[in-house]
Amino acid sequence: IPLSLGGGGADKAALASKDQLSSLEILLAGGFAGTIGWAVIFPVDVLKSRLQTSKIKNQGMLSVARRILATEGIGAFYLGCSAALLRAFPANAGLFFGYEMAQRMLFR
Repeated sequence: IPLSLGGGGADKAALASKDQLSSLEILLAGGFAGTIGWAVIFPVDVLKSRLQTSKIKNQGMLSVARRILATEGIGAFYLGCSAALLRAFPANAGLFFGYEMAQRMLFR
């Protein structure tokens, strides 16, 4: 995979093949990717949950977002996020690892 890190002088040969990654590197990559993904998407997931459980029907995401922000503040978009992030790291680490090991076994 060609990769440019913006002048960091990274060894492209070392980054060229994911088959050269160790088990620990795969686990860490999966864990961090899942954690970052959940941290970014979590506010949208809160909005989805609020829409699904609301007694008010036919309302849009923006109206729900405005109401949450006005009544509960910005922190309401991240209530429960720590539990999701704690779960995301091992779950996604295992998922990445299982996928990569299966790929190696099937396509060597």
